[in-house]
Order: sequence, then structure tokens, then C-alpha cells
Amino acid sequence: MSQTTVASPAKRALPPLMRLSDAAARQLTHLYKTAHAGQLLRISVTTKGCSGKAYDMEFVDAPTAGDEVIKDKDVTLLVDRKATLFLIGSEMDFQQSDFEEGFVFINPNEKGRCGCGESFHV
Repeated sequence: MSQTTVASPAKRALPPLMRLSDAAARQLTHLYKTAHAGQLLRISVTTKGCSGKAYDMEFVDAPTAGDEVIKDKDVTLLVDRKATLFLIGSEMDFQQSDFEEGFVFINPNEKGRCGCGESFHV
């Protein structure tokens, strides 16, 4: 009796959960040294807006059991575990213009955004 062994296909590596642009890493480092010393930024995805999902960010004193700890460019941030499927492969950037500044997300999972840019859908 002969047995045939079938090899499993090689698993494709997942992209990192999240990356930081150089500008986002600089801004978070600045915030961690000044107004939010001793805290970490937690990112989550909430149900909100006309497209259904929105990024939510808050500074917290410590990670919880439901947080993924992300380290990139010597900066640590937290991602709510319930948001991981929405954020896989995303990059957080910090952009400044004459009229506004803030963190933005470049998310390959987004299928569209609402007209005002406040919410997205996947």
C-alpha cells in the first residue's frame, strides 16, 4: 500500500497590523514627551457616520487585555483587538496644512469614504 502526501500550500505572510509614517512617529514622540507623558495612544474603529465606520483615538494610561501593542519606529501605540480586521496593513500619517493638522489613515481595506471624510466602509 502506498500513501501519497500532499503538501499544504505555503501560507502568505500577513502585512503588519499597522505602520507609522515618519511624520506620525515624530508627532507621537512629541506628544508622549509633552502633553501625554506616561500615556499611550489607543486606536479603535467605531460605528459612526454615513459610511458606517470611523477611526477613534484616545490617550490611555495603560494597555488592557483587549489591546494589540504595536511598535514601529521606536514608538508604541495600541490597537483595540476588535479593530484589527479593519486596520491590517494600514499606515497612520500626520499631515499639516495652512488650515488643519492631524493624524490620517491610509487604509488598503477601505472601499469608500463619505463625502465629508469622517467615516469609511470596508
